[in-house]
Amino acid sequence: MTETEEPVWKRDFPYQAVGEDEVTRREFARFLVAGAGVMAAGNVGFAAWTQLRTINTGEPREIIALSEVPVGETHLFRYPTEADPAVLVRLGDREVAAFSQKCTHLGCVVYFEAEENRWHCPCHEGNFDARTGEVLSGPPPRPLGKIEVELRGDTVWALGADL
Repeated sequence: MTETEEPVWKRDFPYQAVGEDEVTRREFARFLVAGAGVMAAGNVGFAAWTQLRTINTGEPREIIALSEVPVGETHLFRYPTEADPAVLVRLGDREVAAFSQKCTHLGCVVYFEAEENRWHCPCHEGNFDARTGEVLSGPPPRPLGKIEVELRGDTVWALGADL
């Protein structure tokens, strides 16, 4: 090839961009690192936001008369919507707790084991505290969704759900 002859690649790709020689490899690498840093910071911020927020849904609603649920027994209901299975347990004379009936691992149904005083998910042997819904054992990553309840006279009311 002589000095006046054009290289093969220029002949096959004759396109030129204005300022194509202005970005060095080092500058390009800096842009990549900066972009990755911005994406990582955004992901950390999003993860923090999802963990810190609570979604309290549902309107106050009457569930059942306390006298209809014996101590140590449960009552199934739907809250905050008709598509959300929930369960109420009477733990003492005037002590009740209510939770979403869906396990936080894979959404299987949990049920109350009175003799163990815990909620149990038979799918993968997940166990939750009867009063708080906190994970006791198994693969569930977080506590059961809690439904805030209160006694108004002899009636149990649901006030909202932190699902």
